[in-house]
Amino acid sequence: MNLLLWIIFGAIAGWIASIIMTTSQGAVWDIVMGIVGAVVGGYLMGLVGKSGVTGFNLYSIVVAVIGACVVIAVGRMLHK
Repeated sequence: MNLLLWIIFGAIAGWIASIIMTTSQGAVWDIVMGIVGAVVGGYLMGLVGKSGVTGFNLYSIVVAVIGACVVIAVGRMLHK
C-alpha cells in the first residue's frame, strides 16, 4: 500500500509541481519527476524531524509537491 501511495502522490505532485515551476516535460516525465520528488520530499521531511507521506491527506500531497519542486529545480541546474 505504501508504494501505491508514493506512485499516486508522485503523479499528483509531478503535475502540481510542473504548474508551480512553470515547466512541463510531458505527462509521463512529470509523473516520473513527481514520484522521485515524493521520495525526496519524504527524505527531506525526515531530515527535519517530520514524517513523509503518511496517508491520503493534504500534508502528504504538500510533502510530495515540495520534493517534486526540489527535483525539478535540481534538474534545471544540472541541465544548464
